Amino acid sequence: MPKTRSTQWLPGFIALGITWGASFLFIKWSLDSLTPLGVAFMRGAIGGTTLLLYCLVTQTRLPKKLVEWAHIAVVALLLNAVPGYLFAVGETHVSSVMAGLLNATTPLMTVLVITVGFREQRIDLNQGIGVLIGFFGIVLVTGALSGLSASSWRGVAELLGATLCYGIAFPYSRRYVNILNYPPRSLAAAQVFCSAILLAPFAIAQGVTHSPWSERSIWGILILGALGTGFAYIWNFRNVRLAGSLIASTVTYVTPVVATILGIWLLKESFKITQVIGGICVLASGALVQKRIRLLRIS
Repeated sequence: MPKTRSTQWLPGFIALGITWGASFLFIKWSLDSLTPLGVAFMRGAIGGTTLLLYCLVTQTRLPKKLVEWAHIAVVALLLNAVPGYLFAVGETHVSSVMAGLLNATTPLMTVLVITVGFREQRIDLNQGIGVLIGFFGIVLVTGALSGLSASSWRGVAELLGATLCYGIAFPYSRRYVNILNYPPRSLAAAQVFCSAILLAPFAIAQGVTHSPWSERSIWGILILGALGTGFAYIWNFRNVRLAGSLIASTVTYVTPVVATILGIWLLKESFKITQVIGGICVLASGALVQKRIRLLRIS
């Protein structure tokens, strides 16, 4: 019996949730041999090359105007280059489990940035409650109440800095990049490859490895680049086309669960019940600030 349009999106949705959730594990593996800068550069170079080859095979045109590339470069900086580095350096201080859970603060950061910086909307009461729940969730996930070492605090700040970059990048992209008349895979290829170009001078100057390549680091960066930073974009765009943006965006509720399971299972990372509660709070915060759920009726 042939698949119906209503179920065609499911395999891509599952693949995307697993791939993005596993990215935090692959970052840890890559850090065996690569520096944080090396991880950010290599994932952009591998992912960008993968997407460019896909565009070549499918004969997809790339942006041509300088102003278009300028806007794409800003998004590449905020959505790939800087957070790619911050997530990698953050995972040298904290677990992949914590990184995966804190990544779920992206909707919270996006709403705060839109409200404060872009002034495209005002936070209503439900969203305000969501913001408070989100900050409470961050406290529980990080274990701030029980005390953190200076190194852990630094890692948490770097991870939240990465999601803040996402929060700035999404509204900027919607305003200046998503409106461009090119296929989504074209914009994705340009964006990811551009991030590698932006990081290339720093990678050349400082190098990308700190020790000889290990089998685990090779597999980690190849999967992180080709799948997590390459084909994942194609799957995401396909999910949006087949299932709609609302269903497609719920993959962000899957990734922290996958990151937690893999971190505990394969990396033997410690985990506390307070982090479970904190993770639930962070996910609930995202649902509230995105107006997926409402606690109070507002007339």
